[in-house]
Amino acid sequence: MNRRRPTLVAALTLTATVALALSACGSDDDSPAKGEDKSASADTGDRPSASPTPPSSSTAGADRPEVELPSDLKLTFEGAETGHPVKDAVLADNAERMRAVDAAIAGTDPEGKALGFYNTGKALEAAVSWVGEFERANATVTGQVRYFDHEVELRDKTTAVLTFCADESKGFSRDKKTGKVAKTPVTKNSYVQYNTSLDKNADGVWQTSQILSTRGAAQCQP
Repeated sequence: MNRRRPTLVAALTLTATVALALSACGSDDDSPAKGEDKSASADTGDRPSASPTPPSSSTAGADRPEVELPSDLKLTFEGAETGHPVKDAVLADNAERMRAVDAAIAGTDPEGKALGFYNTGKALEAAVSWVGEFERANATVTGQVRYFDHEVELRDKTTAVLTFCADESKGFSRDKKTGKVAKTPVTKNSYVQYNTSLDKNADGVWQTSQILSTRGAAQCQP
């Protein structure tokens, strides 16, 4: 019997090295086996109204994969639009990128198609390695995660820097075999700041190329 392992993950995990922190459920200094990691995704904005679904990318041209998440995982995105078309495209593709990592972890994207679509370079290596951590722990993600306080800086026509915060106080890891949810108390480490770099590829997709997370960042505390 063949092992059910994401094709992209299987191909890249052999050479992937975690040079940067990854997004889905915390940073790379945590382990899903500890029950410390929360689920993740992404969103946009400066705290306007919240929306349970990510914004649609305004960038045309690419045939974007549909990203589906399990019913027990809810990703909330605040401030879906800035009114600036390029910044909104950056935010939308970042949102799908974060959802793609959770989809790979949860098994709703078993081949990791969206993972490779929205990530490149070191961010892809880190994403693949992070998904592998959950696979080795036989764990998945559940609960709710909120993303807020996004700030986009456009460096030029094809590069951008994006920072944002994550509230992972209601997101947890779950053992796939037993179904047990590893609930942890809410502390300052339930809040994470992400610093990311994105590059626009030839198809018009804003791919995350680098990502660094800081758990317990003062800027993201309630």
